[in-house]
Amino acid sequence: MPASARTPEVNKTVIRKTTIAATAPAGAKKRPAARRSAAKTADPAISDRSQPRFAPIRTKRVFEEICEQVRREMAAGSLRPGDKLPPERELALKLGVSRAAVREALRSLEIAGVVGLHKGARGGAFILKGDPDIVTRSIRDMFHLGRISLDNLTEARTLVMQTAIELVCARIRPTALAALEKNVDRLTTLPTSGKASERVAISAEFYRLISQATDNTVLQVIIEALTDIVLQQVEQSNIEFFPNLIAHRRRLVQYIATRQVDEAKREMTEHLQRLRRHLMRAERTAADNRATSALAEESSL
Repeated sequence: MPASARTPEVNKTVIRKTTIAATAPAGAKKRPAARRSAAKTADPAISDRSQPRFAPIRTKRVFEEICEQVRREMAAGSLRPGDKLPPERELALKLGVSRAAVREALRSLEIAGVVGLHKGARGGAFILKGDPDIVTRSIRDMFHLGRISLDNLTEARTLVMQTAIELVCARIRPTALAALEKNVDRLTTLPTSGKASERVAISAEFYRLISQATDNTVLQVIIEALTDIVLQQVEQSNIEFFPNLIAHRRRLVQYIATRQVDEAKREMTEHLQRLRRHLMRAERTAADNRATSALAEESSL
């Protein structure tokens, strides 16, 4: 019997909301499909979706091409959050690559927040919804590596928040407004000499509530990413409690509640610019201190 005739067809596997189709070589014997109750109750909408089309790989960096194929299938709608990728062995056969290359690709996709890897009988590689923290980590890394300056970071945050405030004034709901007011009330309970970490935590929540009130997912991701990095600098710089911070927050919330867009934008902008000046001053002071320490160390040699 020819070798091709002995090659079994890879069984079709129905996994949650996606079906990964495997193609058997010509002349291969077909095995009877196993009965599955899930097939009888399959969602009709799923059958209308195009199936992932994995192709053999010819590249020096094989794992990157595997990642790219997975991302292309996500873009085409063939793979969606919750879908499970084929097992490692099956995926390696489909792609014509080694299992080691598949494992490397899956680890890369896991780090990127694209898939989640689970062990056990029901484990495997599952497509995730997407992790906004990936954006924050990327911007933070670029900031720490010097690709993004503090000046650029705070300037971008000010511009983004102006747009956000305009949307919030138009879209905020009573529940979101009540949450903002409660957040400001929490701020009033902190002593002015309290820990910076406590103020930072409350401020982080305040801006998160603002971002959510925009009803714009992209803005939410950007605002929370920029705010997280800026507030980290605030905590590290140990900037003193602004005496007018509480009054500023109350005025801002009041302007939002009464939908006074221009006043709310001006209030937010003035506060962020003031914070920006404080952070820039702290950065210069830290740089001067490092230079002084370096000179003192050199003179002692």
